[in-house]
Amino acid sequence: MKRMLFSLSIILPVLGGCQPVNSNQQQKNVTNPQKPVLTKVSDIPPPPGCNRFDGTDAGFAGWLRNIPLKKDNTVYLYDGRLKANQQAQFAVLDVPVGTRDLQQCADAVMRLRASWLYDKGEYASIKFADNNGRMYTCPPSPDSLQFEKYLQTVYSYCGTISLSRQLESVYFDNMQPGDVLIQGGSPGHAVIVMDVAIEPRTSKKYYMLAQSYMPAQNIHILKNPSDADLSPWYSASEANSLISTPEWRFYKKDLKRW
Repeated sequence: MKRMLFSLSIILPVLGGCQPVNSNQQQKNVTNPQKPVLTKVSDIPPPPGCNRFDGTDAGFAGWLRNIPLKKDNTVYLYDGRLKANQQAQFAVLDVPVGTRDLQQCADAVMRLRASWLYDKGEYASIKFADNNGRMYTCPPSPDSLQFEKYLQTVYSYCGTISLSRQLESVYFDNMQPGDVLIQGGSPGHAVIVMDVAIEPRTSKKYYMLAQSYMPAQNIHILKNPSDADLSPWYSASEANSLISTPEWRFYKKDLKRW
């Protein structure tokens, strides 16, 4: 009997050491921080110590920041297939892509600009030129279906070459939201500056880019492949002449404005 009691005295402490930790102790020992939920572009925080910058086109800047983001961070093509490269996007804009292979790079830039003007009711200001200089102007007071039909026509006849001619060159250091990095060509490419932030003490400037691509696909905010810690922001103050995005390279001279 004494031998049995002695054995239990050894076993019980061991069993006691295997009991689950109470919930309060778990909370002290385990931290499980959750990533912030991003519902719109402005939910993406600027770099530490920076303030968002509107530039001279504050209305467009504010509109771009209020574009909603999709919960599904996957980029789909116009026909519902997955884009092959799923490593380029930081977030996906909740913006229609259509069901035809039309809304590609320059087309996405034109959609965002046209949609802002459409929301303001400035229909006469929505106009894009083709390569021959012919202007396609939005019909007066269109409903949503007429507006989409108009955009389909623009996508069919306008592209990086024509948009590059239509926009005005701007110094890279003067970048503001809504500006466009564009290289006209076949193929060419265009991305839009979705947001800009400035560090007040040093005046360093940072910017965020968005694109569609080929084939037509969801418009998405690009990662910064050169600086994962800064991504999705890019440093304008420290940029070399060559700007590397996940799927294209631009130069400072490629920056243009509406």
